[in-house]
Amino acid sequence: MAERQFTGKHALAVFVAAFGVIITVNLVLAYSAVKTFPGLEVKNSYVASQEFNERLQEQQSLGWDVLAEVSGGLLILRITDQTGAPVEVAELQAVVGRATHVKDDFSPDFTFDGVAYAVPAVLGKGNWNIRLVAKDHSGAEFAQRIPLYVKG
Repeated sequence: MAERQFTGKHALAVFVAAFGVIITVNLVLAYSAVKTFPGLEVKNSYVASQEFNERLQEQQSLGWDVLAEVSGGLLILRITDQTGAPVEVAELQAVVGRATHVKDDFSPDFTFDGVAYAVPAVLGKGNWNIRLVAKDHSGAEFAQRIPLYVKG
């Protein structure tokens, strides 16, 4: 019986196969990362950074606190002032979605009942984010990302 030898061709085949697997896995992971990237937060990060302190002071001067919960098939946002009283804002925009992708994102149309803002919503189990932008009657803007965990 003839003994098989490991030749240079065999070494090249092993080398090419190993690096082929590594490169293929890297390309698949890079494609998945780019495909699920939700997009830019701001058009120009330098300009946004220059305005950050002013926006922060304006938002802190409002003294608002936001609490989100899911109860009885409703997504409820409670916006309160420094005294704990409910706040009725002049304008409210929100995007509700997962932190990892945008396919489940939706913009609910909240209604204020005198105590809180509510909208019918069926949210699956897990982590959700509410990206909220609210304005008071003078035009001061309050922007916050509110994490929400829905138990299954």
